[in-house]
Amino acid sequence: MPATARRTDGVTPTAPTAPAPPSPGLHTAPRVDLVLLGVAVASVSFSAPLIAATAAPALAIAFWRNAMAVGVLSPVVLLKHRDELRRIGRRPLLLAVAAGALLALHFGLWLPSLRMTSVASSTALCTTTPIWTTILLRMRGHRPPRMVWAGTVLAVVGVVILTGVDMTLSPRALAGDALALGGGVAAAGYVLLGAEVRRTVSTTAYTYVCYSTTALILLGTCLVAGADLGGYSATTWLQLAALTAAAQLLGHSLLNRVVSTLGPSVTSTAILLETPGAALIAALWLGQLPPVAAYPALLVILAGLALVVRASRSA
Repeated sequence: MPATARRTDGVTPTAPTAPAPPSPGLHTAPRVDLVLLGVAVASVSFSAPLIAATAAPALAIAFWRNAMAVGVLSPVVLLKHRDELRRIGRRPLLLAVAAGALLALHFGLWLPSLRMTSVASSTALCTTTPIWTTILLRMRGHRPPRMVWAGTVLAVVGVVILTGVDMTLSPRALAGDALALGGGVAAAGYVLLGAEVRRTVSTTAYTYVCYSTTALILLGTCLVAGADLGGYSATTWLQLAALTAAAQLLGHSLLNRVVSTLGPSVTSTAILLETPGAALIAALWLGQLPPVAAYPALLVILAGLALVVRASRSA
């Protein structure tokens, strides 16, 4: 219909409507972003084993990995991104702060679960993030392809199998599973908000606001809970530094980098690859082998991941 034509519904358009830009996905993303995504997943795979091996309170570990990251980013932000932070709009700023609050909730739930259940189980349940991402996207009006839903359902089946494995172990392990699952839900909100903020804000500026918020919230939580924030051995401080470098600065920051081009569904789904990565590292480093019945569950979760990735390629 021409722009000047009269419509029967009483509304006269003022200009032709431009076609909507394609949604971010694997088919439109630069190849370098796929490489960065792989590096990010490999980096966050060190998170659970390092946390399990670090002799410090779980909440303190969560605080220090964010506080140390803020310390590393501060000189870069002050030198190169100070003007951007001054010009950042109210909405992106509030969304970045909200993302930081959800990241704090994610860490506050997930890290204690690592001391209550196995690394493989905790990581698998926490990385159900794409399931909740898909549901939240649907609630916002997006219509994911059927294959995404099929992959999501298959991943849920794997989660149920894995939870059943821990139910046969102890009530404490089941409680740890519940905390890890809550951490996965919080992470979904964190990824979705990050994707929105990254439309207009650089990776460095966004991560700085987000990590600062997370660190402040976790600091207050540690003080209220009475978690010791110091007095650690040199080995523990080195482990905290390694966790910050690998999982936080490389892992989470690179995920924040690629989420604007790959989209929240692909980014959050790829995090599921952390599950076998963390399990392998935990087996080789900590000698912590998951129960035999957990392996089929992990395979089912990865099969769901494969369906979601395939759907994203053809979207």
